[in-house]
Amino acid sequence: MKAGLFCYLAWGVGLAFGVESGGFFAMDTIARGKAGTVVPMLKELGYSGLGGAAGDGVMAVALEGEGLKFYNGYLTLNFAAERPGLDDRLKGKIDGMAGHGAALWLAVGKVEIGGKAVGNSAVEGDAVVVAKVGEIAEYAEGKGVRVALYPHAGLWLERVEDGVRVAGKVGRDSVGMTFNLCHWLKVEGGERDVVEVLKVAMPKLMFVTINGADSGETKAMGWDRLIQPLGSGSYDVGAFLKKLEEAGYVGPVGFQGYGIRGEPREILGRTMEAWKKLRGGVRKSGPSAEGKE
Repeated sequence: MKAGLFCYLAWGVGLAFGVESGGFFAMDTIARGKAGTVVPMLKELGYSGLGGAAGDGVMAVALEGEGLKFYNGYLTLNFAAERPGLDDRLKGKIDGMAGHGAALWLAVGKVEIGGKAVGNSAVEGDAVVVAKVGEIAEYAEGKGVRVALYPHAGLWLERVEDGVRVAGKVGRDSVGMTFNLCHWLKVEGGERDVVEVLKVAMPKLMFVTINGADSGETKAMGWDRLIQPLGSGSYDVGAFLKKLEEAGYVGPVGFQGYGIRGEPREILGRTMEAWKKLRGGVRKSGPSAEGKE
């Protein structure tokens, strides 16, 4: 992995809907367990917080008690034109995140019109999704919770452009999206210039998730090669982060650890060390070396 081009990211971003502090957080795909185990581990290793299960107010309170943050709660929903987008179960999950400055991390799995599923990324599903997400966002705004769409390979909302398109049509400052490196590699194959994609996403970009990965024919790769500890794999994450910075992103970055085999503490420790090298290794030759940080 080449870290030489990555300059220090000055975390912290102001948004039209609330203020989101930047940082490097872990997802509960690797920071697994109850609050009593996860919170002290993240604090000891230097993470700024957690992205976890939607509605986990217990975890949010525990994190805040140690000066950490509950960034977002993940949930996958299927939408149908005939069904409401918001029900009591979803209201309860949003209520559980109220008061913590968190976002609902929303993946859209399947979209049905007239009982028939539309294809992934199909624009014909937009009207249904926009209406349902707008309904959810209206309720969430009243609780101080934002909505960050989550592109996921194999789901209806699987491309970065899908998230940008839907968020734009919803037309609320509280609705944005996420760039997930592993899913982008799986869907796009790493063939497109990521700068182009980041520029498109930037106006609505609330979160970015990264991990180590291999380069090459990534569409054909399994998750074992597309999701590795940071510092592993041949994909140049340092160059990606440099492009992310140049595109103007200064918000939170999360570590995706889904399916990585091994003991979570060891994996999270290795990843944090790699993150520090990515952040600090280039300061020697970057702006900070000249006192211009």
